[in-house]
Amino acid sequence: MAEIKQVDWAKIAAKLPWGKDKESSSKRKVLFRQFDPNGNGLLSLAETDKGILELQLQDVVTKPVLMRAFQAAKGINQSGTGNDDYVEYGEFRMLLLYIRQYVELYVMFEAIDANKDRRIEAGEFANAVGLIDKWGFKVEDPDAVFKEIDADGGGVVLFDEFAHWAIQKRLDLEDDDDAEDAGAGSGLITLPVKKGASTTTAEGKPVPMKMQVDWAAVAAK
Repeated sequence: MAEIKQVDWAKIAAKLPWGKDKESSSKRKVLFRQFDPNGNGLLSLAETDKGILELQLQDVVTKPVLMRAFQAAKGINQSGTGNDDYVEYGEFRMLLLYIRQYVELYVMFEAIDANKDRRIEAGEFANAVGLIDKWGFKVEDPDAVFKEIDADGGGVVLFDEFAHWAIQKRLDLEDDDDAEDAGAGSGLITLPVKKGASTTTAEGKPVPMKMQVDWAAVAAK
């Protein structure tokens, strides 16, 4: 039976303040300065990696996770003032969000990768169709779906290929926190509240809002 890595999602949320609320914004400013020791307002991949180490999150924010999240976040700012080789402060919140989401995707990837060689073989994928079903997608023909995911035809599925496919299929771990501001799972993003719709629950509390992320655009990067 596949082993699914246990992740302290609350710890990740506490250390990676991606929220839009005032408290998260304040924490994010402090964290950006911590990640940016030379104070130039731009984060390199190496600086981001060092920042993750200082947060002691390297056990879950693996190199493939960080690289994929960094690539997705850099260049989001289309103002013309940014640097596409770095992440600037205006992109930092999305970097933190993407890290959280790619952690979830990597947990799935590792669960399927039975021999832990950081690549999924056809047999491993076929053996994991039950898990994938629980994550929200029913695999009718394992061989055909595997070939679809294996974009380069190399005979194995690497994390980038799996992440691209998983985002498109909106896979969602059962035991993650589905953090309000991270979307309901990896790529399942709610629509904005329609005009005139209630913004409070029956108990008078605010209706939780989930941010919108164009995961199709992220997957294409």
